[in-house]
Amino acid sequence: MENFDDMIAAWFHANAGKLLWLCMVVVAAWVADRALRRLLRKVLDNSQIPSASIFINLMRVVVWCAAATMVLQPVFGINPTTLVTALGVGGVALSLGLKDTIANVIGGFGLMLGRVIQPGDLVSIQGVTGTVVDITWRHSMIETRAGDRMVIPNSILNTASLTKLTTVTEGMATVPFTVKGSADPDEVSRDMLRRVEAGASAVLRPENPPLVKFTGFSPYGAEGEILLFVREGVLLSTARDRAARAIATADYLVKDGGASE
Repeated sequence: MENFDDMIAAWFHANAGKLLWLCMVVVAAWVADRALRRLLRKVLDNSQIPSASIFINLMRVVVWCAAATMVLQPVFGINPTTLVTALGVGGVALSLGLKDTIANVIGGFGLMLGRVIQPGDLVSIQGVTGTVVDITWRHSMIETRAGDRMVIPNSILNTASLTKLTTVTEGMATVPFTVKGSADPDEVSRDMLRRVEAGASAVLRPENPPLVKFTGFSPYGAEGEILLFVREGVLLSTARDRAARAIATADYLVKDGGASE
């Protein structure tokens, strides 16, 4: 037991300098990581560059890679040049295996530096509509009105068609209807607006009142839709439900496909 303790003591004595250097580099990298992270967040918040975690993550990778380079030769006896050469030889195979990840990283930088989207934008892509919460090194996160957070790879965002929305269009919901052919469109519009404003005003934007639009005709009568501009934080389905309930008892509506008319 004493021999084992002596061996451990001798090892620590022989490698004290290396261990001290390793601890100093790790502590310095940790301090630099925290300080640069806070500084970069302040710089991004006060600049025109979108504040997304992709830039902060890149900075952290650079800091820790630099720290690893400083300890490879003195502590582990590994020549950094040799390691870089070895990585270069296997780079082709590695890139083939990580091609999706690399595409996402490049796509993320393309989105951010090209200012295609940034946190806070209202977007619609591949049937998902919501607010951009963050853009990381691999994916972008979009939060819908329902509170769901959709994770979309950056490579898809960089190639798919994307629509930027305004607050008004993002919160617009429609309620289709069909009215009898004998009904007066002007009277129908006024009555529908009165009913909707009475039954759904709590969930609608006061600065954007609802609209009634007639869109065409069918064998059953005149077709149209009610345009609702919903408050932020309210589900579109909630506004549609209240508007539909408000006009459900109107006698000018065609119901049951006109079978009961």
